[in-house]
Amino acid sequence: MHTTILEIDLLQCFLAVAQNEGFTKAGDKIGLTQSGVSIKIKRLEERLDTKLFERTSKSLALTPEGELLKGYAQRIINLHNEALQRLVVPSASGNLRVGIEDYFVPNMLSSLLNQFRQHHPNIHLEITMGSGRDLIPMYHEGLLDLVVTGDSSLTPSKHTLLKAPLVWIFGQNYELPDTQCIPLAVFSAPCCFRKQSTEALDSAEREWEVKFTGNSVVSIQAAVEAGLGISALPAWALTPNIRKAPESYGLPELPMHKLILLVDDEEMNPAKSLFIDFIKHELSKLTL
Repeated sequence: MHTTILEIDLLQCFLAVAQNEGFTKAGDKIGLTQSGVSIKIKRLEERLDTKLFERTSKSLALTPEGELLKGYAQRIINLHNEALQRLVVPSASGNLRVGIEDYFVPNMLSSLLNQFRQHHPNIHLEITMGSGRDLIPMYHEGLLDLVVTGDSSLTPSKHTLLKAPLVWIFGQNYELPDTQCIPLAVFSAPCCFRKQSTEALDSAEREWEVKFTGNSVVSIQAAVEAGLGISALPAWALTPNIRKAPESYGLPELPMHKLILLVDDEEMNPAKSLFIDFIKHELSKLTL
């Protein structure tokens, strides 16, 4: 009886194509040329004797069989990676003090931390949540080993984790008042979100007035939900009670925001390296 074996590298290539919706982008992710990706997908389809993608000149989509394989492939690769992390690097241990911005992908933070704990039970995470203004000085004082924060002039050494546009945010039932002056709920200065939003309004010659000043994302979100004003936050900081501003208001476009990892590359250890690799891998799956 013939036995079909699905190699990990074929499944990884398949997932990369499925997640990036293209052979070229998938190749960039996993370090292969477009033709190299095509060869691996063809080999996988031959192994399974089924078509996994519907290809046209303009689009690429999973077939029903491809959708089915996608779920299995993700589970197989997760287990494969977990086994390697538990067995190949069993010596990684100790405390890892991590500072994390309080707006960092709130809907998946607990899941990420739980996954890391399961993969690396010998590494003890000490998490400090807060704003970059508080976390970055703690890092420079040696109180934190690494910090997940927004890109700014205060963060000279960094690894980019995620990029997303800043968006104007409204409470679900809030409408802009008839006056020409736009009410803002912002952080106290200095703050990159405050600076970028007010500069955008100034450039568009829109009047604005600060109606609420907060010191945390939670406080800004609460003020926006309460209808005290509008604000600008990264797209990943949206909540069910906050919506993006309607285009009909004609608010100016906001710049992209980068989430970075502040760490000393010359003072790496196994625990730091594992956390960095893990968080980069998990966030690369996000589509914003």
